[in-house]
Amino acid sequence: MAKEIERKFLVMGDAWRELAEGVAYRQGYLNSRKERTVRIRTVGEKAFLTVKGPTKGVTRTEFEYEIPYEDCLAMLEELAEKPIIEKKRYRIPAGPYVWEVDEFFGVNEGLILAEIELPSEDAVFEKPDWIGEEVSGDARYFNSSLVANPYSVWKK
Repeated sequence: MAKEIERKFLVMGDAWRELAEGVAYRQGYLNSRKERTVRIRTVGEKAFLTVKGPTKGVTRTEFEYEIPYEDCLAMLEELAEKPIIEKKRYRIPAGPYVWEVDEFFGVNEGLILAEIELPSEDAVFEKPDWIGEEVSGDARYFNSSLVANPYSVWKK
């Protein structure tokens, strides 16, 4: 069984932009209940189906499979909850880990998050200067939550 251990943070400033090239992502949810999410997404010219269990702390069960790109496009159009999540992901190596910075567009324009996947919940890692407040436990920042409650409608 696959496990995902992930911490999520807000991003400050623009220093991270020169550290990596971004890749376009389009993703949608076939099921976004907190007990399980079923996600489809395109990553550049590839496509994936991902099933995740509930989050416990910063850990959850995750299964991911590559699927035909055209099938994914059809599911995004015909089956996925709307709006579709549009973002660009930047992968920034940092020691033994990789920071994944997501810059959101569309109804989530202006939101920039960084995630780091870890081998254990107590793993030690360094935070670059552009890493801000941790939001791992704040469900508003889950991609599945951004469909039902987009960043553009949050009360500031």
